[in-house]
Amino acid sequence: MTTFEPAARPATSKWQNLTLWAFQVLAALAFLAAGGSKLIGAESMVALFDQIGMGQWFRYLTGLLEVGGAILLLIPATAWIGGALLATVMVGAIYTHVALIGGSFVPALVLLLVTGTVWWARRPRGPSA
Repeated sequence: MTTFEPAARPATSKWQNLTLWAFQVLAALAFLAAGGSKLIGAESMVALFDQIGMGQWFRYLTGLLEVGGAILLLIPATAWIGGALLATVMVGAIYTHVALIGGSFVPALVLLLVTGTVWWARRPRGPSA
């Protein structure tokens, strides 16, 4: 009788690791800026969330999720959580652009791809995770 052994986490090359860290840092900076502007009440963000129509509480929630996710991206043990959280936020941002406010969804799509990549590559896998 054979037992099932989960696949061990494949080794990440130095270049893959450096690329992931670059993604994490750049995404964290973008989300700190975007989330911070929401939290401090930048005029453009207040107007944007008025246009969305869910109230200013949603601006604060989105800002907290973005800043919190950015911080999680910079901590090695939680980078995968930050990537998953921010990728989810970007799915909502893409929907908002397409269905509610118009404008280009491409920046949100790029951030979705970057944070999704971080989540996928940094997620815990197998017993050696």
